[in-house]
Amino acid sequence: MQQIKAHIDRIATISNADWEFFSSKLQRRVIPKKTVFLKLNDIENHISFIESGVVRLFIPKEDSEKEITFGFSFKDQFVSAYDSFLTQTPSAYQLQALTNTTILSITYNDLQEVYKTTQIGNLIGRLTAERLFLLKSSREQNLLNLTAEERYLKLFKERPELLKVIPLKYISSYIGVTAQALSRIRKRI
Repeated sequence: MQQIKAHIDRIATISNADWEFFSSKLQRRVIPKKTVFLKLNDIENHISFIESGVVRLFIPKEDSEKEITFGFSFKDQFVSAYDSFLTQTPSAYQLQALTNTTILSITYNDLQEVYKTTQIGNLIGRLTAERLFLLKSSREQNLLNLTAEERYLKLFKERPELLKVIPLKYISSYIGVTAQALSRIRKRI
């Protein structure tokens, strides 16, 4: 709980009463490595804070080699199929723990209660939504403006630990190239 408290304290001052109410709604979940914990067409009912681990966001395909990885979330970040969460409609993608992962989750209904009951709830919600939007916007801009090699280099400049925990097939999908093309990029640099 201290990690999420420290994260919130960096963005806003939260009263003890608001913290007690908010933290009482959090549920710790431990997700084993490689577990899909939100399946295609399920409705996302949680926003989660990652205490430890790495989560992959992806569009599944019948041929697993053709899955499309479009996001990763890491320790001290929030993760959710946020569009499904907001609209309470079926998710068009899945969430998978790439490592043993521990998250603190709050349900949709509990978050609505936090928004109504606390002074800080709306600020936390807005800042979380803004962060998710900025990540999405940055990803789109990178896909449109950078070459595959530039995307690869940028990814590992920002997150060098990725190479240790994320299989190359997911990285190649994330930067929008085949595994063979990624292999050629890695040989050139």
